[in-house]
Parts: sequence; C-alpha cells; structure tokens
Amino acid sequence: MGVVEPKHEPLSIFCDLMGVDYEEMCHWLCHRKLATATETYIKPISKLQATNARDALAKHIYAKLFNWIVDHVNQALHSAVKQHSFIGVLDIYGFETFEINSFEQFCINYANEKLQQQFNLHVFKLEQEEYMKEQIPWTLIDFYDNQPCINLIESKLGILDLLDEECKMPKGTDDTWAQKLYNTHLNKCALFEKPRLSNKAFIIQHFADKVEYQCEGFLEKNKDTVFEEQIKVLKSSKFKMLTELFQDDEKAISPTSATSSGRTPLTRIPAKPTKGRPGQTGKEHKKTVGHQFRNSLHLLMETLNATTPHYVRCIKPNDFKFPFTFDEKRAVQQLRACGVLETIRISAAGFPSRWTYQEFFSRYRVLMKQKDVLSDRKQTCKNVLENLIPYKISLWDSKEMPTKFLLRPNINVHQFLMSTCRH
Repeated sequence: MGVVEPKHEPLSIFCDLMGVDYEEMCHWLCHRKLATATETYIKPISKLQATNARDALAKHIYAKLFNWIVDHVNQALHSAVKQHSFIGVLDIYGFETFEINSFEQFCINYANEKLQQQFNLHVFKLEQEEYMKEQIPWTLIDFYDNQPCINLIESKLGILDLLDEECKMPKGTDDTWAQKLYNTHLNKCALFEKPRLSNKAFIIQHFADKVEYQCEGFLEKNKDTVFEEQIKVLKSSKFKMLTELFQDDEKAISPTSATSSGRTPLTRIPAKPTKGRPGQTGKEHKKTVGHQFRNSLHLLMETLNATTPHYVRCIKPNDFKFPFTFDEKRAVQQLRACGVLETIRISAAGFPSRWTYQEFFSRYRVLMKQKDVLSDRKQTCKNVLENLIPYKISLWDSKEMPTKFLLRPNINVHQFLMSTCRH
C-alpha cells in the first residue's frame, strides 16, 4: 500500500509552493475514489500505483503551466493584421535507444519515424516526381521507405491500437498485452521481433536502429491517470492562478468505476443521487496518451506538409557522451539512417534552387531598370539572370518550365545578385 512518511519534506515543499493543504494532498496521493451506480468507496492504492499517480499529476501540472505560458505569449504577440505566413521551429528529441526502453522511448521513436517519413516525402518522392513530370532526364535514386514501420505502430491492430484496447480491459495487464502483440505480429511482420529470453518485451526495426522495448509500465503510462480528488486539492489552492489553471479539469477527469475485486479494504461513502440511466457512473473515457500523441503527430504532419521545411540534422559524435570523441563509424551509420547521404546525391544531381517567375520578379525587381521590366515575367527574369550574373548559365545548370525555373546548387543566384546590388 502506498504510504507517505510523516511530514515528507519534498511533499511539504510542494504543498507550500502550490498553496494547498498537506494532509489532504498526502491522503489523495495514497488513495483513490471508486464509484458504482449507488455507492462511492475510498480505496488505498499500491506503492506502484501511487508512484504512477504522482508522476501523472506532475506531468499534468507541467502541461497546464506550459499551455498557460504559450497562450499568454500568443496573446501578447497577437496582431489584428491578418497573417499570411509564419516561421515555426520544431525541436524534438532525436532517436533514442537505451539499455532499458519503455513507453517514453517508444513515443519519441514513433515521432521520429513520422518526421523521417515527411522528410522522405519532401526530399525524395516529391522531388523526383517533379523531375519526371517535367520530363527532365533523371535516374531515380532509391531511398528507404519507412511506411511499413509506421503501419506496424499506428494501423488498425497495430501496437498503439492493441495498447489502447488492453487499457480498456478490466483485467488488462502488460503481460496480456505482450501476448496479443506476439499473436498479432510475430512471424507476420518482418519489422517486429520477440527477444529469445523474454516474454515481456518486443523489438521494432526502426529506420535508425533496432530497439527492444520492455512492456512493463506501458499500460499505466498510456492511461496516465490523474485522479479527480488530486485536482480538487489543487483547485482549493490559495493562489488564484493555480485555481484558474485547473478550472476545466472537473469534467475531463472523473472517479474511476469500481471494477476491481481485490481484497484491499474499502471505505464506504453514501452516494449522491444522480440522474441518468440505471447503473450509469458518470465516468467519461479519457483519451489515452498514445491516442492523443497519434492525433498530435497527425496535425503536426498536416502543418509541415503545408509549409516549406528546412531540416537541421544533429548527429551524435559517440554513444557515451564523451567529450572530444568522434566515432566515425557511428556517425556514418546515423547519416545513412537519416537519408543524409542520399539527400546529398539528389541535391548534387538535381535542381534544388527553384523560383517561380513571379517570386523571382517580386524579390529582385529593385535591381532592374524600368526599361528592362517587361510584361512577360519569364523573359524579364531571363534578362536579369543573363545581365547581372557574371557568367553564362548553361543549359546543364538550369531548366526552364512553364511557371518556374530550376538551378543547380553551384549557381548561387542570391549571392551574385546581392553582390551586384552592393556594388
């Protein structure tokens, strides 16, 4: 059973900072309220459950404060002028593989799979399709397609789907979930494996590396349950800001239905009369962490696909965080896994610099003399390139298309034109 030692100093500091009652928070960190159709019980929880509940509450507080800060920054920067464009910076953890990998590493690596897929789509697939569409002579460059790995994770009866299903089971455990994974994917999906010496782990062949995940803790972390009573304690804070942070949580987080038949002693509380169907507990199914994470990634991909992305790849010099130590073999392995080498090949062989004639005209018209500005935007742009760049651009270096022109990477148009402007 979960127990907090008398006047636990870290908890005491937490309660002082939050402006809440120590005894009340201490009680609800070690107990939970269970609701049936007619009665409500208070039940002590195990040490593991109390630890998970504490961690879930800490993450919930952090998320609430983070969102509050973002909202206030957005309000401060808000303008009545309609915005047509924006600059965004996406900074996430890179691919992770440790000695023990759990739900956190699974989510991080899943996000990296989705971002790698977006990178492949933008850099390889769409790029080469455009060359073929415009009938530019081109030899297709192969790249690793990680769609099968993403299907393994997020498709129907995929890893996340089975995890959410198991979380809904009254007697679902990490072990029963592991067995369902083996039954569904083992020997059926080439990217899924079972460790030889374990029945409580699974291996995924990610685009970057093989990773073995320990099943223990997946269900509890996916539920990430925050008890309503803990939120009520925070809402009773003497600090106005804290009560406002959790104002919307009462409907979202509700008591758990009593489905356990364990022998833990229960304290009975008379239930208040409720309206609704007989047997209805008022419980609302909270979306799991995996479900929310998958939806967030989907929205992120929609945003990225509607923008012009620029990629910064961070390569670990070694796996041991040693200073001044460069593991050449490990660095090359990361470059290959991320598709950087293929990106260099496709950039060197292709036409990475692209301008529509209107974009080029709008940006560099300041360098043109009035007599050089023609009604034909295409011809105007050609004249600028021919007159202002100090050497002729060969047909090999450029390609003209109906709405845009392409240049090879050795043609730095902006540098030449800005140099002309300065002189």
